[in-house]
Amino acid sequence: MVTEAAHMTYLRQACVLRSMPLGDPHGANFEYTTEGLPGSIHVCTIPVRDVSRSVGFYTDILGMEVLDSDDGSAYLVRGQCRIILKHSESTGIDTGLYFGVDSPYNTRRRLIDEGVVFVQEPKHGPFGTFCSIRDDDGNIIHLIETKAVFRR
Repeated sequence: MVTEAAHMTYLRQACVLRSMPLGDPHGANFEYTTEGLPGSIHVCTIPVRDVSRSVGFYTDILGMEVLDSDDGSAYLVRGQCRIILKHSESTGIDTGLYFGVDSPYNTRRRLIDEGVVFVQEPKHGPFGTFCSIRDDDGNIIHLIETKAVFRR
């Protein structure tokens, strides 16, 4: 069984043996840090049957803005939340997406008035209080408070 430390040592040695690692203008003088590693989810894709119909849910109900669209996709944004609605025959999934909100309780009160279907009432979880909704294609989207502190 190879430990993570042994694997990293192997990778460092493999890079030194090359004359110039890809992306390193300084040859083999590369220091391994956290630079270049992912720091957040920048954009996500949600499968929908009809892109133009689905845009309504995300713009009218969730207040997103359409940046652009074509026959198979729509590109939406609200604050730091960026999504791509993409045509697919496979919809109705738990996306695993958690959109940040100030308060799941306030969001729930607002979205109930819009007729949104909730599949999970506000519940406390390790990353904060969240609730879950179903979009028009049956996809489950989670809404989680952004200012919560991790706790078990």
